[in-house]
Amino acid sequence: MTSRDAILAAVRRQLPQSSPLPDLDGQWISYSDPVAQFSSVLEMIGGRCIRVASEAEIAGELAAIPQFAAAKQVLSLVPSALTGTVIMEQIEDPHQLFDVDFAVLPGGVAVAENAAIWVNDEYVKHRVIYFLCQHLALVVQFSDLVHNMYQAYERLNVTASPYGGFIAGPSKTADIEQSLVIGAHGPRSMTVFIVG
Repeated sequence: MTSRDAILAAVRRQLPQSSPLPDLDGQWISYSDPVAQFSSVLEMIGGRCIRVASEAEIAGELAAIPQFAAAKQVLSLVPSALTGTVIMEQIEDPHQLFDVDFAVLPGGVAVAENAAIWVNDEYVKHRVIYFLCQHLALVVQFSDLVHNMYQAYERLNVTASPYGGFIAGPSKTADIEQSLVIGAHGPRSMTVFIVG
């Protein structure tokens, strides 16, 4: 027996006993006003939330956002809200999206507990747009707002598309010197429109 085999055998002898999975039928957090909770958490992490009655109202709300007013390259995958200057269907190489100033994209399940929004590439040809654009707006239906992550995972079909993940707020990073940088490796701002 080699020393490698001896070490691995010793490790296998010391493996802990498996334990049963926890029961998930507990009391999960819920909020009397999930929109207010979502908005509060999103603002705390650097984003903003705007409630609109319909997607048609989004264009008017965007016009009041300075970053949108200054944007030259706008991509919208929510056509009932806005027509952009960049047409995703005409983009073959995702590197061509490097100069998108503002992107308006559909969001999936939104979680009041932590202001996270599920995104995937089911309706987005190049998923890199979530991270390349300078400013990001996600459009979420009120019916897709849930109280907690447990409820979110109950709604998700993680096999619906090859890519999926939660996004909460603009990109940010901090170092040991306690310097917080917004937009270091992704959007510098994030706006969420809750429709309905």
